[in-house]
Amino acid sequence: MAVYEHLIRDIPDFPTPGILFRDITPLLGDASALRAATGEAWRSAPMRAAVDDLAAPFRDAAIDQVVAIEARGYLLGAPLAVALGAGLVPVRKRGKLPYETYSAEYSLEYGAAAIEMHTDALGPGHRALVVDDVLATGGTMAAAIELVARSGAEVAGVATLIELDALGGRARLGGRDIVALIHY
Repeated sequence: MAVYEHLIRDIPDFPTPGILFRDITPLLGDASALRAATGEAWRSAPMRAAVDDLAAPFRDAAIDQVVAIEARGYLLGAPLAVALGAGLVPVRKRGKLPYETYSAEYSLEYGAAAIEMHTDALGPGHRALVVDDVLATGGTMAAAIELVARSGAEVAGVATLIELDALGGRARLGGRDIVALIHY
């Protein structure tokens, strides 16, 4: 088991009955882990280990921007961008970004939604790493990949802390290589 896996808790029936939600807030709430993820030198802290493990496959991939999906994806995306020497591109729910946006609709295991990205966040020649906390059915991640493609940038990688294998989200991502640290 990874040094951070014990800090992920199960929340049954959230946000709707029948869903088992994998909650990373205990990992984020670990003060030493969070300090480590934001640049301090406690290399053994769980959050720092998770960021290091996510970054490792992409250290030589010339990533320009980490595209992080709202909201928990930001908490991994920001320190991951720092670790890779890249910028951070926020992907948000519809209507939350203040500038011109690309929009993509998708379905979740418990409903439907849309996400957006600023039209000037990425462009041709950029290499983007798309990051979220959990890959479940793949709808959100596929929509984020669509936004990157619409910008003309290249999706250089996909990374997630947790993959819920039984939900088959990987299959919706067009055969892309996906780095997932923990599989349930």
